[in-house]
Amino acid sequence: MATPVTADDRILVTGASGFLGSHVVAVLRKEFAGTTVVAVRRKDYDLLREAEVERMFREIKPTIVVHLAAKVGGILANRDFPADFCYENLLNNTLVFEHARRARVRKLVTFMGGCSYPANAQSPIDESQFWKGYPQAESASYSVAKMMLLELSKSYRRQHGFNSIVLVPGNMYGEHDNFTLEGSHVIPAMIRKFVEARDAGKPRVEMFGTGKPKRDFVYAGDVAALVPYFVRQYDTSDPINISTQTETAIRDLAEMIRKLIGYRGEIHWDTTRPDGQMVKIFSAAKLHSLGLRCATPLEQGLQRTIDWFLKARQEGAVRL
Repeated sequence: MATPVTADDRILVTGASGFLGSHVVAVLRKEFAGTTVVAVRRKDYDLLREAEVERMFREIKPTIVVHLAAKVGGILANRDFPADFCYENLLNNTLVFEHARRARVRKLVTFMGGCSYPANAQSPIDESQFWKGYPQAESASYSVAKMMLLELSKSYRRQHGFNSIVLVPGNMYGEHDNFTLEGSHVIPAMIRKFVEARDAGKPRVEMFGTGKPKRDFVYAGDVAALVPYFVRQYDTSDPINISTQTETAIRDLAEMIRKLIGYRGEIHWDTTRPDGQMVKIFSAAKLHSLGLRCATPLEQGLQRTIDWFLKARQEGAVRL
């Protein structure tokens, strides 16, 4: 059943200043021009306090919610503060679901990461593999807390008829990503390392592992571009992967980024460091069955990300 979006609707986006949120807000404001899109951040409403969540729904009066707010961090932060990641994500999501239901929101779209799949999931990882094993131990406090979005969605639909859906992006990259040494993922980490090595004239850049593992990567702009479809069309609590199902070896990724940045030094692979899972690819079969795709070629998306990073770094607009 379609969910029409009209000028009378009010779309609330939580976590609007985050990585994906920055892309999603821009897409929604363009796609639903004439409809009010309210973008909020933690400084506007603290979603760990129930009174603040209630106030947010009372003041904004949304009819549609795109819920992106979450506590996120790198592997070191997850290792050192597991209780914080578990508590904040469980509480945040539970309060938003409950008060969206009380406020009679017509549709809630939210996101969780592919890290919530079992650590031993078989690639290509399809949506049926949720709950069939424990996630990677180092980030399990975050991953398991986010996985509860699946149960929240099913439970609230079953008891209250509340319409919510859970989208599962793969390994996202793009503008507005996290480029800090402590919290960045592989693509922003590589971009930063190559740019700084090029500018400093360093003869080589060190990378962890052998470079042989294979991953698929999805441009955040492509993920955001699909959100209007899911706001309008998708009405089930069954999760759906948003990815490309295109294999890229980490070594090939490094060579591509080096070329785009113009770094002429060597890449040294520290093989004493673990590779992690050798192949982790997310199935896009369910996405493709809806006639949807994430179409931006990796090289094109990387170039956009590099250009943004260079400009943001020069302007002091990116945290390093």
